[in-house]
Amino acid sequence: MPVNMMARDTVADLPPPDAGTKSLPLVVDLDGTLLRTNILFECALAYLRQYPLGVVMIVIWLIQGRARLKQELARMGLLDPKLLPHNEALSTYLAAERAQGRKIYVATAADGVLARAVAECHGPFEGVLASDGHINLKGRHKAEALARLFPEGFAYAGDSRADFPVWSRASEVIAVGRARFTGSASRRFDKPSLEFPTPGMLPALIACARPHQWAKNALVIAPAILGGVATDPSRMFDVVLATLALCIIASSTYVLNDLWDVADDRRHWTKCRRPIASGRLPVAAAAGAVPFGLALGFGIGLLAGPGIVLALAAYTLLTIAYSLALKRIPIVDVVVLAGLFTVRLVLGTVAAGVAPSPWLLVFSMFLFGSLCFAKRFVELERWTSHSDAKVTSRGYEVGDGPLLLVLGAGTGIASILTLVLYVIFDAYKRDLYTNAAWLWAFPIILFLWFARVWLVASRGQLHDDPVEFALNDGPSIMLGAALLGAFLLAWSGAFA
Repeated sequence: MPVNMMARDTVADLPPPDAGTKSLPLVVDLDGTLLRTNILFECALAYLRQYPLGVVMIVIWLIQGRARLKQELARMGLLDPKLLPHNEALSTYLAAERAQGRKIYVATAADGVLARAVAECHGPFEGVLASDGHINLKGRHKAEALARLFPEGFAYAGDSRADFPVWSRASEVIAVGRARFTGSASRRFDKPSLEFPTPGMLPALIACARPHQWAKNALVIAPAILGGVATDPSRMFDVVLATLALCIIASSTYVLNDLWDVADDRRHWTKCRRPIASGRLPVAAAAGAVPFGLALGFGIGLLAGPGIVLALAAYTLLTIAYSLALKRIPIVDVVVLAGLFTVRLVLGTVAAGVAPSPWLLVFSMFLFGSLCFAKRFVELERWTSHSDAKVTSRGYEVGDGPLLLVLGAGTGIASILTLVLYVIFDAYKRDLYTNAAWLWAFPIILFLWFARVWLVASRGQLHDDPVEFALNDGPSIMLGAALLGAFLLAWSGAFA
């Protein structure tokens, strides 16, 4: 009868091994079993991050065989085995078995160099069987090797259909993976079995896509409102399509960013819990989701017209450039982030078919530039308190805090000044406002909000993302409501 180990947390909770199998050696796989990731994909990702044009060499090595590819990537030494996420439930079970004197081995298709390094982090193990550059120790090859090494029988822990030949030779089946797979694997073989189900990938993929960040994409609607076409159904349909397309594309770039930053995230005190870094979302699944999401987003954008596609392409290219390189260049990273917010307004302008507003674009650059400086300031302060390193993963040094504070406050004041100039020189000329005098509340409200953001940031209490902070902070919500009220009064002319 299979035993489900998903809820087991402590050694004391684990059932004793079956009397008929407890004396047999226990062999455990690494990829997707002891580790919540795949070493080959991790190595390839680390190699491409270091050598972006190395994709050519990866293809050449792959043509020579998967064992050769694994060996060449392992020789690079770019992967830190201590950072690879592991299956806590299975590790606890192995510790309990080891404590009872059971001999435990590793048998993996990963290259021997990395397999031994990983085993040292999660052992001790009696021995390690792995690929050697010539033979890819997987499926039939692994089954034959283990049958020769343990002719009296063995227990085997695996995670995929490639392990079926091994389980057919094993005396005990230990299935790790999605609940549906582990259940079918246990029923397939009429042998003693254990199951270690892992959570489904869909919740992890949704978390990695960060749908809460879609609130930023509401900026796409702003040009339609300020341009006076919000009541035009045909134009608003294109705006909605553009917004939906941007949400999907933005989520795809978030996944790409987490893939590219996985090594840095695992060293971070909070980002280590992200789906890819923690192993909840496999690297291969995340990599497959990126092109699918981009294709879907651009397909929706195409329905709204070629201009929308061009604006989406500009956003995508700038985001990818930021994720791959620009975010590690101090000050430039903030300019690019502010630019991405402004591109959202450009997308909304194109979708709504209204004339672009230089006032709005300049205001956006200063406004979001200040918020991005606040984000970097908070990150730097937390880096200083959590790390001994003098340089952050974003290229800033620990002494840059005062400069970021000055630049952030300065750009915030510049956005308020831009807003004042807009009210003086342009707002009264627009047909949108019945009583533009109410717009004078905008600079006051905005100043109060900026003052709160930077006060909270200087106290170290600001969330990593100022936009998320604004959506959850009571005073910020009240100031936002006051801002909306002032706009409605200016638009309607109430109390004129």
